This record gives sequence, C-alpha cells and structure tokens, in this order.
Amino acid sequence: MTATTARVHGTRQQGGPPLLAPAVAYAVLMLVSVALLAARPGPAASAASLVAYDTAHHTALTVAGCLGFSASVPLAIWTATVYRRLRTGLGITAPGAVIGLAGGLLAAASLGLSGLLTWTGARLDDSADPALARALADLGFATGSAGFVAPLGLLLAGIAVPSVIVRLLPRPLAWAGLVVAAVSLLSTFALLSPALDLAYPVGRFLGLIWIVTVSVALPRTRHDIRRPA
Repeated sequence: MTATTARVHGTRQQGGPPLLAPAVAYAVLMLVSVALLAARPGPAASAASLVAYDTAHHTALTVAGCLGFSASVPLAIWTATVYRRLRTGLGITAPGAVIGLAGGLLAAASLGLSGLLTWTGARLDDSADPALARALADLGFATGSAGFVAPLGLLLAGIAVPSVIVRLLPRPLAWAGLVVAAVSLLSTFALLSPALDLAYPVGRFLGLIWIVTVSVALPRTRHDIRRPA
C-alpha cells in the first residue's frame, strides 16, 4: 500500500461509526424514562403531594432516573460521532459543527443530571422534608426541560445550518431541523412563562425524530452527497 493510498484509506475511515445505533439507544432509553415520569406531579403541585407520589412510586422513579441518566451516554456518543463526520468526512469547517458539538454535550450532561436527581428523589421516604423533595423535583424538572431542550436546539442547529448551505441533507429535512432548533431554543424562556411549555415536547420529541432520521440520511463523505437534478 502506497503512502497516498494509505492517506485516502485513512480519510475514508475517519467519518465515524454508523449513527443509527446510538440514536436508537438514546431514543429507547429516553422514551421509557419519560413514560415512567408522565404521571409525576409537576412544578405547580404541592410538596406534600409530591412526597406522597414519590413514596408510592419508588421503583418507577428509580428506574426512570437510571434510564434518564443512561440515555445521556448514547446522546453524547452520537454528538461526538456526527461532529467527527461533519468535520472529517464532509469537510465542514464552519463554526456550526463546533456549536452542535457543544450543544449536544451540554444536552447530554443536563439529561444525565436530571436522571440522577430523579434517582436521588426516589430515595426519599414519607418522613422526608417536603421542601427537600420539592427542591430535588424542581432541579430535576429544570435540567430535564429547558436545561436539556435548549442546548439540544444548538445541536440540531449545528447540523441543520451547514446541511442547508452545503445541501448535506434533503432540503425539507434540513429546514425542519432549523424549525425544531428554533422552538427548542425558545424553551429557555419557558422558565419564565408557562405559555411556552409547548417548546419542551416539541424540542424533545420532534428533535428525537429528527436525530434518528438524520442518522440514516446524513452522508459519510462528500462523494455520497446526492445533488438535486
């Protein structure tokens, strides 16, 4: 093998592993965790009702916290892999790729922290201080809602923007990513106004669908990009 052939072969191998595996793992773990927490009292509920619910659903909360934390690992892997593909395989040197990397890692960290806070809250019994239970629940909610969805919007935007410019993805898919990213970033202000709470499920679930779709549609190298006729 000549030096030139070795360089070409090395470049082709640096696009990273398939994106679909960590995307599906993240999707399954996150969806199960959210389903287990669906009936938990929200921030507007009283501390006493929260303690009562957490005590009665100790096992469900423990599993939800564990799965929520576990979901952060494949999300971080997916983020690092897609960043590597954008930079090496597709030659994207604009700041968007780095912004996506930062957003994805922040989102993974917030998701993991939310899971750990949920797991910690599940350890409380009925004699626990309601104020402590309220504080843990609010921290878990904040890190799992705006703390997760807003940086997830940066991840989506970091992929969608270069995809629109360089046409890495089909245009409807790339523009859909931009729209979901914009709504996700609005979730920052949902901490101030409940009227924007819709940004949480839009960013979380539509963002999840977009990530899985991109895992299939994103080319590995520039040679794999299909230009429109």
